[in-house]
Amino acid sequence: MPRFAANISLLFGEHTFLDRFEQAAAAGFAAVEMQFPYDHPEEAIAERLARHGLDCVLHNLPPGDWAAGERGIAILPERVAEFRGGVARAIDYAAALGCTQVNCLAGLVPEGAYRARLHDTFVENLAFAAAELERTGIRLLIEAINTRDVPGFFLTGTTQALDLIAAVGSENLFVQYDAYHMHVMGEDPGETIAAHRDRIAHVQIADAPGRHEPGTGRIDFPELFERLDRIGYGGWIGAEYLPAAATHEGLGWYAAYRAG
Repeated sequence: MPRFAANISLLFGEHTFLDRFEQAAAAGFAAVEMQFPYDHPEEAIAERLARHGLDCVLHNLPPGDWAAGERGIAILPERVAEFRGGVARAIDYAAALGCTQVNCLAGLVPEGAYRARLHDTFVENLAFAAAELERTGIRLLIEAINTRDVPGFFLTGTTQALDLIAAVGSENLFVQYDAYHMHVMGEDPGETIAAHRDRIAHVQIADAPGRHEPGTGRIDFPELFERLDRIGYGGWIGAEYLPAAATHEGLGWYAAYRAG
């Protein structure tokens, strides 16, 4: 049976962030993930997790100035010190929240930048982060994102992600596979996950093309979930979508899988 985590950065947006934990538990989720926890004290989030019996299974490294349009800084040579500081901050949060997976967003390619230098910086930063996280029992993940929604993003496909993992050479670096983003980029999520199961540690879902809940687009999620069971995928599946209406109204897809 697939295990689902509610992405509370996108779901239950009708409520304040700290109140979304209660909503996720009431909807039957046993776990949550979040994009960025850093606007709230670790203690406040940890208390909500404990109060509602939830596990935190994923959050991201600090992405730079998200409000200004930044989508990660890991490829930027002039931001290496900031990136390394972000790794330390992410470790503090993950430790407080009992979270054993942290995702790294690559970032946007600056105009006129030399891609080979960005690649080398990314590899060096990933090697540093993977080692630091491994010392505290946390896995590092990288995620490819589609170029339609995020033009200029550096990491755009699973093959590229696997090549980066090979270049880093760490056993503590894995793929976070977003079925929505990779469907938009022309991949078959079921085929890709089955082919690279050993390096895919976390899966996220949203339907395409609208990035809404399963059943609103073209991806056959019942078949995908069944296939994940068949291949023995035991990781979490993050429900990271934009609800088409109120979150609870769109949870019909989850009825067969809810924890209780």
